[in-house]
Amino acid sequence: MKNPFENPSSLVKDRIDRISELRDLGINPYPPESPELTHSILEVLSNQDSLIDKKVYVKIAGRVIQKRKSSKILFVDLLSEGNTIQIVVPRDVLQSIEKGKWLHIQSGDVVAVYGQVMRTQQGQTSVRSSIVTILSKPTHPLPLGKRRGNNQVHGSAVRKDYLFQKRHIDLLANPKSRDRFEKKAEIIRIIRNYLHNNDFLEVHTNIIGDAYSGAAARPFKTVLNALNQEMFLRVSPECYLKRLLCGGLDRIYELGPQFRNEGIDASHNPEFLMVEWYEAYSDYLHQMKHFETIVSQACFEVNGTYKIKYQGEDLDFSTPWRRLSMIDGLQELLGCDVENMTIEDMPQLFKKYHPEGLTALPSPLSWGNCILKLWDLCESQVRQPTFVVDYPFECSPLTKSHRNDDRLVERFEPHIVGMEVGNAYSEQNDPIAQYESLEHQHSEREEQYDIDEEFVNAICNGMPPAGGAGLGVDRIVMLLTDAASIRDDKATNIL
Repeated sequence: MKNPFENPSSLVKDRIDRISELRDLGINPYPPESPELTHSILEVLSNQDSLIDKKVYVKIAGRVIQKRKSSKILFVDLLSEGNTIQIVVPRDVLQSIEKGKWLHIQSGDVVAVYGQVMRTQQGQTSVRSSIVTILSKPTHPLPLGKRRGNNQVHGSAVRKDYLFQKRHIDLLANPKSRDRFEKKAEIIRIIRNYLHNNDFLEVHTNIIGDAYSGAAARPFKTVLNALNQEMFLRVSPECYLKRLLCGGLDRIYELGPQFRNEGIDASHNPEFLMVEWYEAYSDYLHQMKHFETIVSQACFEVNGTYKIKYQGEDLDFSTPWRRLSMIDGLQELLGCDVENMTIEDMPQLFKKYHPEGLTALPSPLSWGNCILKLWDLCESQVRQPTFVVDYPFECSPLTKSHRNDDRLVERFEPHIVGMEVGNAYSEQNDPIAQYESLEHQHSEREEQYDIDEEFVNAICNGMPPAGGAGLGVDRIVMLLTDAASIRDDKATNIL
């Protein structure tokens, strides 16, 4: 680890010198005692009229974000939990024993302030300080920008990629970042409440397991040293949750992190948050209702409306969302009629509709794989919340065949602004068909992993018909908070 105090800048050296001077004054800048606060800054602001009328003294704490002096009076802006209040340090306090403390206080310091709630001649709610206690003094300055009340008026000049790495600085410097974290917590609460109110039981399954399980994605691999055994971080909890269905838990869900060792971009992160739920005696049609209700309700509760802007584009999350079959979507968006085409017709279709022509033909060549390849050209055109339904059989080994067309499966993916935000099936519960599908998927994978035998064995003991869905929480948060990147609400980012 690099020593943060080696060859310090003049700003760091000044702060370290001030810490030494405080200690010389007998002041510990990192006291062991916890301050006994009477109010939060938000509570003071929310009850200001009553507190001012009754001339109440309060003890509050927060981080100093600005200092300014006028006519021998010191003004300090104190920030806590996204709320800012002004501290007024009058002349008599600055001339008292408190002077030594206030002179050493700098932007970024964490302090507790005791004083009377009052209103200045300009009408600004403030606390007239009597006593200040330094609780923590940073050795390095923070790029906090400038604020007026709870609004930032001058932003930090720090690069955004740096703020992705230093999320604690981003949260302090940018009120919008804190708002996004709070909205994410609210969205998660809404999801849990909806599922709880619909009698779903929250469960927790393995994050690390001995079998590759779930979605067709590249896993992170590790070794269990005690057994010298290869293990995997889960790409999905799907197979574990379906075992619980086999055990008689008819409505279950899990909300937690998943891990996929794949690409990183604005809508992909190696670690992401997802909720999956499974409901016995239902199918994918039932799950559309659950999915659109959860997301539209979250949109309304965090934004106060179903109609929002995402990166300047108008979106309407009111229900019901549009249902668009993949076959109809190819006709509508690409002008390509594939329903009555055979595999023999596909080369001509690719010559006509795919910009790469015959070189884009998939391998292995099949009607379903060709449909998926052509759909790639259409996906970005689906902008409003839409359920793309009825996928080709080849892409969904855990899904039931379509009740009306055995070339298809009963699956939907919700798409918004050209981005897939979830996935759902009528779940395969035929053990023979399930085993054959997994064997076929296994044979076509570049990297070979053992099939989850316990999952297959559980279905052999009987799984009720069920519908299941996965909702990408991070992508929904992106959309509902107008975030350009899936990483905007992460506490830490590895890249």
